[in-house]
This record gives sequence, C-alpha cells and structure tokens, in this order.
Amino acid sequence: MFSHGCSALHWGEARIQTDFHFRSLGTRRSGRFQWKHFLPVNMSKTLVVFGATGQQGGSVVNFVVDDPELSKEYNIRAVTRDTTSQSAQALVAKGVEIVAANVDDEHTVRAALKGAHTVFAITVPDFKDIKGSETRQGRVMVDAAVSEGVKYYIFSTLPHVKEISGGKYTKVASFDAKAEVEQYIRQQPIRSAFFAPGSFMQNYQQILKPRKMPDGNYSISRHVSPNTQLPLIETASDTGKFVGAILADPDKYESKVSCAATKLYTFDQQAAILSKATGKNVVYKQLPEDVFKGFLPPGPYADVLIEMMLYQQDFGYYGPNTEELVAWAADNARGKLTTFEEYLERNPLDLD
Repeated sequence: MFSHGCSALHWGEARIQTDFHFRSLGTRRSGRFQWKHFLPVNMSKTLVVFGATGQQGGSVVNFVVDDPELSKEYNIRAVTRDTTSQSAQALVAKGVEIVAANVDDEHTVRAALKGAHTVFAITVPDFKDIKGSETRQGRVMVDAAVSEGVKYYIFSTLPHVKEISGGKYTKVASFDAKAEVEQYIRQQPIRSAFFAPGSFMQNYQQILKPRKMPDGNYSISRHVSPNTQLPLIETASDTGKFVGAILADPDKYESKVSCAATKLYTFDQQAAILSKATGKNVVYKQLPEDVFKGFLPPGPYADVLIEMMLYQQDFGYYGPNTEELVAWAADNARGKLTTFEEYLERNPLDLD
C-alpha cells in the first residue's frame, strides 16, 4: 500500500509511462524496499499554514519557501484573516498562495483545506474567554482537516499546567486550552505532531523590557526565584526550523512534541546578557507576590501571569524533564538556532 494518497491506479499508470520520473524516499530492510513516500517529482503536497502572517506561521512559511528540499516537496497555502494586509502581500510576492479564513468559522476553514496534505495550525486566544475560544478554534480546525482528508496535522501546543502541577495552578487557561486541544487531536483519525514553543525572545521588546530604577540601573522584576529557568525561542526566525524538521521527516516525529527553544536561561543569566548587549547595568529583582501583582493591570490577566510563572519556577516550563526535552528538540532542529545574545545583537534594545 502506498501512503500519501498514491492509489494503485496511479501506480499502474506510472509504470506504463516510462518517461514519468519518480522521486522515492524509502529504506531497504532485509532485502526488501520499504516505501515511505512515493511521489512524482512534479507533484508537490499542499501545506496549509494558519496564522501565516504571524510570528509562528510566518516563520514556517518563510522557512519552507527558502529550504531547497522542502520548497520542492510542499506548495504553501497561507491562511490569514486579511489577505490585503502588508504582511500577506509580502507572501504573495514570494509566490505563496494566500486564502482568507476565520478559524471560528468552519465553512471558511474547510474551504482553505480543500486538497491539503499537511497542516500547521495555531489557535489565538480571545482574552474574554481564553479557554473557550482556543478550544473552539482548535476543534474546528482539526475536525475540518479530518473531513477534508488531510494526511498530517502539526499543532502549536503548550504544556497542561493544571495536570503537571497536580491541580496546584488552575488559572493558566492559555496553556491548558492548547494542551486539551492536543489531547483531542490525538484522538482523531489523523497523523499528528506537535510544536510547543518556549518563551518568546520578542517579549523583551515589550512586556519583559528592563525598566529604569531611581538609582540609574535597570531591572527585570518578577515574583519568582532568579534561578527560575525559561526556555527562550526566537519565534520569528526559529519556529520554521523546528516545524521544518517535522515536515522533512513526518514519520520520525509522529505523535511527538517538539519542546522548542534554543536553551534554558535563568533570570540572572538573562539580566547579564542584557547588560552586555545594552551597555547598561541590568539586574533581576525578585519582588513579593503582592507587590508584583500591584504593578499589573487589574483583571484575569494578572492571575494568569502570576500562576504561570510560579508553575514554571516550581515544575519547569515543560514539567520535570524540561531540560532533556528542550535539548532533544534543539538537537533535532533543521538549522542553527538563535541564541539570546544573537537575538539582541540583531534586535537592539533602546533602554533610554
């Protein structure tokens, strides 16, 4: 039997047409050839990328377009809400097919998935109903993929904080919603793999940007230990390197989670790197929880952030085996990953 939709009829026709060249990807075991993929060289698989104008989806699109092998194996269909945006038109200029779809609307999602072979999917939270919105979007996309006969599904997931913490932390809805969508996907009749990004280096341009103190120094202030480790990822450039590895060898990564980050950095280490990059004295300050919460805007976001960081301090970003999981994913990425130092060199912080 041939995978990826190659029917017996197509195989028979190809044998008659002796000038029809094939590319095979397989292995020989015990004297018998085991076919993994068997496709004509002029037949590419359609890869549908949701959130294609965002950091994660955009990274996947750009990586595949620029990869000499993947660009031949996959034709990209980029999905976005607004096909007229500047970022969408930049993809059009690269020869990428752009389609509009709303992940809350199953009809538009199904239309975007017509004829697709592989999907990269991401959910976007509505902060009025984080868990409900992400769960709904995640189910709509994978249900549509199954209905349309998609062969392989890659989902941007996160660890289940409530489960890993044994119920200690229950308010990190954005993590738990993605984890529950992952669980739902695993129950569906579709091959799947998972990309779980670490903490974005881009956060240091905004919410984690060091603040000037009265003494002239700069601080990163949180309520957790300075030894708390965060797995940092340069989302815009490196998401594609992790997802690209899955696309290049889907059999190897089926059912696996790629805990995607360059490496783990403590807050003290991050402060030292920021000091060197900016020429300013940046320190990490651990604040009492109530003091830190007082600096946050009122509302549910404050509780989410408080619990999320306490969970990461107590259990590790991906749970007890965080260090090993991050190392495995980094070793298997398709290309050199960006260090925090390199990110700051390419994206200088202006602290004045």
